Amino acid sequence: MIRGLVWAAAWLASGLIAAPAWSAAVLQCVPYARIVSGVDIRGDALTWWDQADRQYKRGSAPKKGAVLAFRPHGPMMLGHVAVVSRVLDDRRVLIRHANWSVPGAIEEDVLAVDVSDGGDWSQVRVWHSPTAQMGARTNPTFGFIYPAKARLHDFTPDPALGSSVRFAKLDADYWDARQPHRSPPFHGGIMVAHGRPAPAKTTRKMKPRLEADPGVMHYADASPSERTLSAIIADVKRQSALN
Repeated sequence: MIRGLVWAAAWLASGLIAAPAWSAAVLQCVPYARIVSGVDIRGDALTWWDQADRQYKRGSAPKKGAVLAFRPHGPMMLGHVAVVSRVLDDRRVLIRHANWSVPGAIEEDVLAVDVSDGGDWSQVRVWHSPTAQMGARTNPTFGFIYPAKARLHDFTPDPALGSSVRFAKLDADYWDARQPHRSPPFHGGIMVAHGRPAPAKTTRKMKPRLEADPGVMHYADASPSERTLSAIIADVKRQSALN
């Protein structure tokens, strides 16, 4: 765990993402999710759920290609959107998203787990790549937005959308329900996992037990918890221009 935190701190300080990147023009979750999912919605992530009404079907069941819309929560003031790349079982999916663990970073096929009491995906925990474990915070969501065609589209980095780096790409076969806490190895700064047996089915009523170090919370979002009002306003204006 300590090694993971030291690695994350070193990566953040390495110059790949400079200190001002918290509010600089880095790739946001919205344009990434729009391109990968094909769900043609613009504007801040917190508005996607309402905008999808009468444009797309919505629901609480995960499906490949669907957009998982997160509610604003804590430092995640503008919400978040991620794309389901694979459904493992009723409680676990793999997602592709940007600007989560590190500003501007793209994380592909990483784990998201339903930890809600009712099994309705209203509360989730998300994989945190810098520390190679599940994030410590529980994140509330609106639900899933389903595109007209369930298809994952390739994302090509575009400077016009902000600077980005592919921070993690995991082998979709890595996630084994019998070893939910085992971390994949690192290779060259990008996580790669070796194939494992297909995950065992779990029932909807089972609530996963996840372990996480509270220290993960220091790295779990793309925005720090304490920011000036001027910085927040500048970010909103910048995102509006990109969206």
